[in-house]
Amino acid sequence: MKKIILIGGGGHAVSCIEVIESIKSFEIIGIICTKVKKNIHSYKIIGEDKDLNKIKKNYKFAINCVGQIKSPEKRIKIYKKLKKLRFILPKIISSTAYVSKKSTIEEGSIIMNFAFINANVKIGKNSIINTRATIEHDVRIGSHCHISTGVIVNGGTSIGDGTFIGSGTIINENISIGKNCIIKSNSRINKNLKSNTILK
Repeated sequence: MKKIILIGGGGHAVSCIEVIESIKSFEIIGIICTKVKKNIHSYKIIGEDKDLNKIKKNYKFAINCVGQIKSPEKRIKIYKKLKKLRFILPKIISSTAYVSKKSTIEEGSIIMNFAFINANVKIGKNSIINTRATIEHDVRIGSHCHISTGVIVNGGTSIGDGTFIGSGTIINENISIGKNCIIKSNSRINKNLKSNTILK
C-alpha cells in the first residue's frame, strides 16, 4: 500500500480515515495538525504545517482532511501549499460509493461513503462529495467545493469553484450556480444563482 499523510485533525479527518481504510490502497502514516494534539483512532499527530517540508522527504502522498463549512479558504490554502511542496494528491473514493466509469474526478477530491456519481459528471480539484450525496448525469462541479451530506444535484447542473452546498439541499436540473456561493441546509434551488450568492 502507498503511504499517505493526512492534513487536519478535526471531525472531517475522522470521516476521511473511514473512507481511506475502506479502500485498502493507502497506509495512513500519521496526521499533520497544529491545534489537535491527541491521536485520532490509532493514528498519531506527527507534525504541524511547518514540518511539511521535512516530512515530504519521506512521504509523497497527502490528502487534505480539513473540513469546509462555508468558506473554502483554509482548504485552498492547504491545497496550494501541498502542491508547492510537490506532494501527490490522490483522488479518494470510498468503497461504498458508486462512481460511473464515465465520470471524471480530479486530484485531491474525496468521495465519501454511499455517495452516487452518475455518468458524464466532472468534479474538480480538492472538493468534498460528502456522505450519501447524489450527483446526477452531466453535472459539473468546480474545484474546492463541498457538496454536503444528503445533497441531490440533478442532471445538467453546474456548480462553480469554492461553493458550499448545505446538507439535504435539492438542486433542480440544468441549474447554474456560480463561484463561492453558500447555500444553507435543506434548500430547494430551482433558479440560477450568481457567484457569491449567500442563502441563509
